[in-house]
Amino acid sequence: MTQEEKYKIISNDYTDLFLVYNRNEKLLYRFPDSTPHIFNTRYAIGYTPADILNQNFIGQYGYIPLPHLYGLTSEISLDASEVRKLRQLPRFNLRGKGVLVALIDTGIDYTNPIFRHQDGSSKIAALWDQTIDSSDQYPANTFYGTEYNNEQINLALRSNNPMDIVPSTDEIGHGTMLAGIMVGSEVQESEFSGVVPDADIIIVKLKQAKQNLKDFFIISPDVPCYQENDIMWAYQYIMETALKLKRPCAVCIGLGSSQGSHDGKGPLNNMLDFFADFTGFTYSVSAGNEGNMKRHFYSEIDPSTRNSVVEMYVGEGELGFSMEIWGNAPNTYSIDIMSPTGEYIPRIAESLRTNQEIRFIFEKTLISVNYRLAETYTGEQLILLRFLKPTPGIWRIQVYSRGDLPGSYHIWLPMNGFISANTYFLSPDPYTTITSPGNTSTPLTMTAYNPANNALYENASYGYSRNGYINPDLAAPGVGIIVPDLLKGFTTASGTGLAAAHTAGITAIMLEWGIVNGFYPSMNSTVVKKYLIRGAKRSKVLSYPNPGWGYGIIDLYNVFNIFRSDFPRQ
Repeated sequence: MTQEEKYKIISNDYTDLFLVYNRNEKLLYRFPDSTPHIFNTRYAIGYTPADILNQNFIGQYGYIPLPHLYGLTSEISLDASEVRKLRQLPRFNLRGKGVLVALIDTGIDYTNPIFRHQDGSSKIAALWDQTIDSSDQYPANTFYGTEYNNEQINLALRSNNPMDIVPSTDEIGHGTMLAGIMVGSEVQESEFSGVVPDADIIIVKLKQAKQNLKDFFIISPDVPCYQENDIMWAYQYIMETALKLKRPCAVCIGLGSSQGSHDGKGPLNNMLDFFADFTGFTYSVSAGNEGNMKRHFYSEIDPSTRNSVVEMYVGEGELGFSMEIWGNAPNTYSIDIMSPTGEYIPRIAESLRTNQEIRFIFEKTLISVNYRLAETYTGEQLILLRFLKPTPGIWRIQVYSRGDLPGSYHIWLPMNGFISANTYFLSPDPYTTITSPGNTSTPLTMTAYNPANNALYENASYGYSRNGYINPDLAAPGVGIIVPDLLKGFTTASGTGLAAAHTAGITAIMLEWGIVNGFYPSMNSTVVKKYLIRGAKRSKVLSYPNPGWGYGIIDLYNVFNIFRSDFPRQ
């Protein structure tokens, strides 16, 4: 990648494709006319002419090269997690001093007073805005966006026109909301306080996904949507910045994706697994808000019949969507389709690579069907369907299983925002709806509950992952939470993204005690996760782990009681 080629990173004439090259440089040129951008010793991104994304792409190159597309997972309860109770003890007035938190999201309103320390300086240690193109102010090796340091942000805050110096904004408000939960200063009249108001924060504002990828998966241009590879660059930037500043860091990812096999595999998932044991880092991710949205279907196929039927209702005005069928090995799977008007598409036989475009005689619907009998990361079969201008009504898909063992399969529709709420399965399954990267084994995957009545958030995704990972891990406050808005006031919001932000603040408290104060210098994400699980509140009427609640409700005060037992001399 050269300075002259960096325009391809933001140009919609080029699409971004993963290259799994594992130090074999010959594999960097798998795609024709592609410019490789090396991420690490395993992955690179190939910026490739966008016309490669055609009907034959899946059959020729597979599903894995396509970055998953992520959306937002949120639409102050410090007492619920016992943060205030801990603060009342003089020795444990832990407010994040000396610790960094980090957020990968929609940016931040850095001019909001809640993001300033008492002396008026900004709490933002570094800000990488991927949406602002610059000639040379991007982080090392990224070749895009603009990085602003704390000194530049403070200079902007002292200016009459801050945007002339640091023109980064948060047009959506999701990032500002989550950052406020993490580090916002106390505002007593609004009953608001961040979990660690004395911490500093690293912000990455993600650029929007390229339209060529959104078009391929039939996602509306006006929907906030982010690419997996941009999230990975963001995480890499955060790690390097925290190491440079020599401070521990609690990372929050308040995004999710319903794409993929839901078994914790893929580039971003693998990256989070790799960093789990790094001393001084924790990371919290949201479980997703897909539990009651009727967008997951699961069926076991009786060996005597060898097929099962799924019915899907498509609402009026649905312009299009993608749908993924993942069949469990070792069986193979195939489908037939019946439209709402009764047009029947006979069984499409399984083959190593099937690429078929289905047109209907009496309807405007176009369906692209792709089979992959053994997808690269999982070894499982994928059937990808992309519906364009689908006829409203009930679609009937019959899934056939071939093999000498019982078969089973999952189907996922896109997450909230990428498809209308009026398109859903008639017999949905709320389980196995944890969004990526929350279905990975090592992050703290957080679901949301209402601290006012101890009820689980009504739309929270349910576990576990498809291969049995225990997700979610824990529940944190995420319903009716007081959050900052873009008018420098406050509102309320709900969602598992809020729970992830709350938890990132809690893990920052643990890093302050363990690393900054020197009581547990080797503390990392794995250690923090285990102690939070040990200290969780658990109901006597539920069994744990639980696909809704994980291991229970997060309880920081009890965690420090356990620390007192485990470290009796501290």
